[in-house]
Amino acid sequence: MSDFKTLSPPSLPISTSTRREFIHLTAGAMSLVGIGTVAWPFINSMNPSADVVALSTIEVDVSSIPVGETHTVMWRGQPVFVRHRKPEEIKEMRATSLKTLPDPETDEQRTKDPNWLVVVGVCTHLGCIPTQRKSIQASNDDQEIGWVCACHGSRYDYSGRIISGPAPRNLKVPTYEFINQNAALRIG
Repeated sequence: MSDFKTLSPPSLPISTSTRREFIHLTAGAMSLVGIGTVAWPFINSMNPSADVVALSTIEVDVSSIPVGETHTVMWRGQPVFVRHRKPEEIKEMRATSLKTLPDPETDEQRTKDPNWLVVVGVCTHLGCIPTQRKSIQASNDDQEIGWVCACHGSRYDYSGRIISGPAPRNLKVPTYEFINQNAALRIG
């Protein structure tokens, strides 16, 4: 008889370090899934609610605003002044020297259509609401000067630029666009 040994494939010993790595990797993955499951409702709660999303964009019918008039609309809880400017106001705003302004910005930079001014009506000093005023000077009682913040005396022109007072910046221009052949305005 021959001395015949049955050959079997060599057995591969399972290393304990490989098993340990697998267990650690699986436990780490499961921990991440658990943390994600717990954290998702908290993160999702930071999204804006449906009523806030609905108010993030508004449409304003500007066809009913006569030349020389300002309408105030509410957008995101803030007043927005929409002014249909007179041709002489446009000329005056474009002729204003930027050297005289505390926050120099051209009228062209602040308006998409020169006939319309759209600005957030919140004073950049302390957040008061400026009001549209007639000139304070006795000789020009019928001349409008723009907006005045009654709290601290900041004055803004019909381009929403700060003319005088403690306000550091011009009135903010929101994101807006004209739709329906300039008959409506979408803010936001």
